[in-house]
Amino acid sequence: MSVMTRINRLREGMSGLGLGAFLISQPESRRYLSGFTGHDHPPMDSAGYLLITETKLLLLTDGRTTEQAENEAPDHEVIQILEKLPVTLSEILSSLKPSRVAFEGNHLSFRLHEEVRGALRNNSVLVPTYDVVDAMRAVKEPEELEAIEAAAMLADKAFTHLLGIITPGMTEREAAWEMEAFMRKHGSEGLAFDTIIASGPNSSKPHHTPGDRPLQSGEPIIVDWGARVNGYCSDITRTIVLGEADKKFKTLYRVVLEAQTRAEERIRAGILGSKADGLARKVIEAVGFGAQFAHGLGHGVGLAIHESPRLGKKSEDVLEDGMVFSVEPGVYLPGWGGIRIEDLVTLQGGRVSVLSRAPKQIESMEV
Repeated sequence: MSVMTRINRLREGMSGLGLGAFLISQPESRRYLSGFTGHDHPPMDSAGYLLITETKLLLLTDGRTTEQAENEAPDHEVIQILEKLPVTLSEILSSLKPSRVAFEGNHLSFRLHEEVRGALRNNSVLVPTYDVVDAMRAVKEPEELEAIEAAAMLADKAFTHLLGIITPGMTEREAAWEMEAFMRKHGSEGLAFDTIIASGPNSSKPHHTPGDRPLQSGEPIIVDWGARVNGYCSDITRTIVLGEADKKFKTLYRVVLEAQTRAEERIRAGILGSKADGLARKVIEAVGFGAQFAHGLGHGVGLAIHESPRLGKKSEDVLEDGMVFSVEPGVYLPGWGGIRIEDLVTLQGGRVSVLSRAPKQIESMEV
């Protein structure tokens, strides 16, 4: 789907909401609606903003990225921000005179909102919206899915590489670097997120930061990683053991794997994210570890590593064909460690199709 097709869909939504203009500040949505990739130097939103009206497509950016914006977003008029965004925006809106200007309420900072509101010199009213573009991005187009599949394939290869070199004594940080270097060397634009290697008791923390702890035989090691291809992310988790796994690990691993398998087999297009979460959660609760499954079953993956839809106990997101999301049940026991198994999947023909191919059977996890 072309950028202009996406823009026209957004304009239809704007018309239905009575909006004269829409200010886009979220970096991934900016890229989705323009093709402009921006830069990776924080704050990323400083690289540019979109202002979309019924007749205008304006891309506001600073002097560092003006040439890049002109090359990547030929359908948009590029305007260089010479002072602050509120000043430039006020000048534009004074000329266009839209009565209602939408902004992304869950992305625009409060400070910038106040500055923009204070700089307006006309009768324009700022109107918060929520998840308008995010909802558009949730259902992936064929070319988006192709990029995500390539990112998943690259991540699978990185895991195979790690299994061939990981040994006791290697630190968490060293193992994470091996994954990152492999993905970069073999075509990843960057990391989808900071790689997690969490060993032994550290693996009871779902988002542990790899440190200098040496990996040891017989303990759980959570590996959570993802590549990025053409801007699109992959997200996969496996839990391994160096040497032979003990009975406790095998018992918990089978529970988590059963929970994931049941969810992947029974999720259907049309159900709520909360129902999808419940398919896996009931398996874990049945053996007494419900309280130790401390996060939702999954989240959407695309240009951002966390986006719509959400699969959690309270999610009202409706799952649709074309969505891409993670399925990642886990059990975490402080003092011992944790087990998480995560696949990246898409809904096609009403059912789950698994994109990640890294092995996950218990026999494959003993390295």
